[in-house]
Amino acid sequence: MGERRLTPADKMYATLNYSVLLLFCATALYPFIYFLALSFNDGYDAMKGGIYLFPRVFTLENYAKAFSNPLILNSFYISISRTLIVTVGSVFLTALLAYALSRKGLPGRKYIVFFFFFTTLFSGGLIPTFILYRELHILNTFWVLVLPSLYNFFNAIIMKTFFDGIPEGLSESARIDGASELAVFARIILPLSMPVLATIALFVGVGVWNDWFTGQFFIQNEKLQPAATFLNKMISEASFQSMTSSGNSGSAIQNMTQSQMELRGVTPEALRMTFVIIITTPIICVYPFLQKYFVKGVLVGSLKE
Repeated sequence: MGERRLTPADKMYATLNYSVLLLFCATALYPFIYFLALSFNDGYDAMKGGIYLFPRVFTLENYAKAFSNPLILNSFYISISRTLIVTVGSVFLTALLAYALSRKGLPGRKYIVFFFFFTTLFSGGLIPTFILYRELHILNTFWVLVLPSLYNFFNAIIMKTFFDGIPEGLSESARIDGASELAVFARIILPLSMPVLATIALFVGVGVWNDWFTGQFFIQNEKLQPAATFLNKMISEASFQSMTSSGNSGSAIQNMTQSQMELRGVTPEALRMTFVIIITTPIICVYPFLQKYFVKGVLVGSLKE
């Protein structure tokens, strides 16, 4: 059978569909392109406005000044370490919990699910959380960035739903051959669950990478604050400086006097755009490596249907 010829209505629909998708794509990409152009443009020239897609006075001084501060390099080290540890630990521990909850023979499974679900309905608030972290002796330590982020019941429910869709016969056949529950989990469940594991890893990684709140309120040591917290300080201090026209930009851009920045064409606003690009780029680079698992998950779902 030959291929069906497209009718004028089909061509019109395809044109409209692609046009709308391109419009959404351009809308999503433009803020990043705009920030990228400003980050590569001379700061005092950018204050004149009129920059939309490309830098008008190209310079690398913004990035040189950003990376000349030892705090930014240290904050990236903290963010990368935290993101890797939390992502791997959270995905593994969440998968263990989800696998246990997906087993129909688990005693008291309904009560356990209700217990976990009930804790998501209420929050103790900032002050009880602060007191809890203090009693656990994790305040102002690296572990306050790691331990509270290892568990998320919503992610466990997503994994449990995916595990429920795996044929029970695969696990039963492995148990008949003498495999333990841990062996079934490691050799059968996890290899078949790469799409959902990649999805949860992306959720957790992006959330942890962009988390500025924890470092802002639970850590006073600047050497332990992640990059997102550092960026938030930069934004706040740049905004304050623009309102007060003060030459002091604060501790987050220490050793950067106004005269030094003026000589090199670097402004607090230009630094803010530069930090946004620096912090956003790693997540953008990681996403394509996980995209194949999303596509695979869609294909598996369509075949099962």
